[in-house]
Amino acid sequence: MPLTPLDIHNKEFGRRIRGYDEDEVNEFLDQVIKDYESVIRENKEIHNQMIMIQERLDHFTNIEDTLSKTIIVAQEAADDVKSNAKKEAQLIVKESEKNADRIINESLSKSRKISMEIEELKKQASIYRTRFRSLVEAQLELLSLDGWESLENHEAKEVKEVY
Repeated sequence: MPLTPLDIHNKEFGRRIRGYDEDEVNEFLDQVIKDYESVIRENKEIHNQMIMIQERLDHFTNIEDTLSKTIIVAQEAADDVKSNAKKEAQLIVKESEKNADRIINESLSKSRKISMEIEELKKQASIYRTRFRSLVEAQLELLSLDGWESLENHEAKEVKEVY
């Protein structure tokens, strides 16, 4: 059990012949009591400061743990956002590729259709030119004939050729 200032104050020493000077011992003990009380007070203050510092340390440790957890959660959230963005980008690219393929196929189909229409129009133009040429030639032939009789014969012949 530690010594208290009161224990020092109440301590009585036995007397002997040729012992120490009682006043000097009492003065020294008084000084020891003062110093010991000062040390005890200082020790209590340090102990209280240590408790406060420990509380602050615990507080900061809790903050550190919370921040660590928050950082981990934020990192996981960032990873999730990044992953979702990659997936969405891949979906957009796939959709764009599908649309591009569809547009290309539609364009090729329209191009083939237009080519076929052009060929058909060329055939019709050729037929029209041939018929028109025949008609013009027949008209020229009519103009070159001399008489109405030949005109009537020729018209009958032409009508047969057309139908």
